Amino acid sequence: MAPPMTPDQLRKALRAEGVRFVEYPGWTTRGRDAATGKVFGPVNGILNHHTAGHNALAVVAVNGVPGLPPPLAHAYLAKTGVLTLVADGRANHAGPVARNVYEALVAERKFPAPSKASGTVDGNDCLYGIETENLGDGKDPYTREQYDTWVRFNAAICRHHGWSAGSVAGHLETSVEGKVDPKGPVEGYGQRGRFTFTMGRFRADIDERLAHPASWNPTDMEDDMPDYVNLGVAKPFTLKPGVWDSVEFTTEWSDTAGDHAANGSVFVRGAAKFTGTVSLRLSKLPVGGVVQVRMSEYADKEHKADHPIDELIGTAGGTFGVVPLTKRVAADRGMRVRLLNQAAEPITVESAVLTALVWKE
Repeated sequence: MAPPMTPDQLRKALRAEGVRFVEYPGWTTRGRDAATGKVFGPVNGILNHHTAGHNALAVVAVNGVPGLPPPLAHAYLAKTGVLTLVADGRANHAGPVARNVYEALVAERKFPAPSKASGTVDGNDCLYGIETENLGDGKDPYTREQYDTWVRFNAAICRHHGWSAGSVAGHLETSVEGKVDPKGPVEGYGQRGRFTFTMGRFRADIDERLAHPASWNPTDMEDDMPDYVNLGVAKPFTLKPGVWDSVEFTTEWSDTAGDHAANGSVFVRGAAKFTGTVSLRLSKLPVGGVVQVRMSEYADKEHKADHPIDELIGTAGGTFGVVPLTKRVAADRGMRVRLLNQAAEPITVESAVLTALVWKE
């Protein structure tokens, strides 16, 4: 926990990070502190939003919306990449934050799915907020300039407080009210071309920036670094005969692409190219018995396509195999690993470890 940055500290940090910004009149004294009888701070992190509309600066700064008085964030980021500072005090942006996520944010741990049952924290008390101009329809792109400023803004605050990107969250990650922001395509960043916004990728870009001096530019990168995905299963599971079954990866060691949902089967979402392996250890598979392994594409929960089959053959003392995973997956598709037990009896999948490098398009 830390006291909020003063206006001068924020200006200095943003300039050092290379953020192009302007100041909305009266921002240094604007906030909801007096109206609510509550004080902004201490602070624990940054919450990121999209506006779900265009030209919303006045709405965020001074107009608000029905039932929600202004200011609606501390900063507004236009598609031009120019940031506007709109408030210094408490802002109406976060609403109730799931306590289990809040505690992970404070500890800079991986966020669990938000649980209302865990209780809630008033995020307006303790989180900086930024509204980024975007229709929020999943089609309207964040511009290259906008995304670059977005990363720099978050990095500037993290650098000042000594935080990592583990103190950065999206509204969809904290909300107990079903918020979905931020989302949408991004025109590009550094030497990277068009890709889909995810909080995992966003945090990775912030952490990459924090590993360099504040003056660093992403165009200084020599090549496009891939995302790293490393998933597994927390405990053995039974594989019944005769039915294709998706592997549910219940352990997540790394997912900088942000495509793997908690306990989910999808390990990468398009558009993307990837290469990697899944290592399997099986028991109770008879000698000579066969387990088939394949990748399958899904659009949400709808099965769309299958890819060629690999086979693991049962051996005495257990069965082990490493299956290659190399493919391109199209936009709006997710890739799963599926298994088919061709033996007569159920077998046990003792472990499944997936490792992949992912290049988002």
